[in-house]
Formats: sequence, structure tokens, C-alpha cells
Amino acid sequence: MKAGDSLIQRILKSAIFAKMMRSGMRLTKNKALLLVMLQQGVQKMENKGVAEGVRDVKEQLLLMIRFVRAYATGAYRDVAIKSMATIVGVLVYFISPLDLIPDVLPILGIADDVALVVWMFNVLEKEIAKFSDWEKRNTIKIG
Repeated sequence: MKAGDSLIQRILKSAIFAKMMRSGMRLTKNKALLLVMLQQGVQKMENKGVAEGVRDVKEQLLLMIRFVRAYATGAYRDVAIKSMATIVGVLVYFISPLDLIPDVLPILGIADDVALVVWMFNVLEKEIAKFSDWEKRNTIKIG
């Protein structure tokens, strides 16, 4: 990594992120583990210290969690496997206390998680919008 790399560039180039992305690919094939991971994501968001740090992206995280839950339950499958693996990998990174900036550091510890969520929403904008439209058309909400 270069000294001038942005935070997101450092995350994307890190071995930790590569490992999380591999986990994301494996998890897309395991409904039970996906649902457990989603619960961990919700718990982390509800944690007082984390909630303050991700206030601006909380709705994005909730949408991401509903997206993965709909995929895990089979309610929504109109997504490329690589895109779903990216979403799950980002969630794994978000949940994990072992990432580029450790979560134990107040405020700063959540910065890499938030940056990665924002990056993912930019990269997968069309897939996420497609899911969001599907979700709005369905009267039964997932999550």
C-alpha cells in the first residue's frame, strides 16, 4: 500500500478484506450462517458506540441486511452471485472486530466500516436499487 492511498483504497488492498470477500462467497451458499451473520450485524448496529458512528449509513446497512435476508430465505434471487458475495463480504468486514482499523478505537474504529459500506453502495448501486424497487413492490417486508 502506498502512503497516499485513501482509506477505501487501503481497505480494498488489504489481506483482511480479501479474506472477508472469500468468506462472503462461501457464506452465500449457507442460509443458516447467513442468517446468523445478519443477526450479528444488527447487534453491532444497535451497540451504542457503533450506532453513533454509523448514523449516516444506518439506513444503508438496514437495506443491506434486508437484501441478504431476502436472498438467504429465497424470497429474492435476482442478483449476480458476485454482487451478493460482495455485499456479504462487506457485512462480514463490518461485523468483524479484526479489520483495518480495530473497532475498539472510539469513533475511528468504525471509520473503515462506514467507508466500505459507502463504497459498496456506490459500486453496486444498480443491484441495490433493483432490490429496493422489488422490496417496495412487495407488501410483505423482509426484516
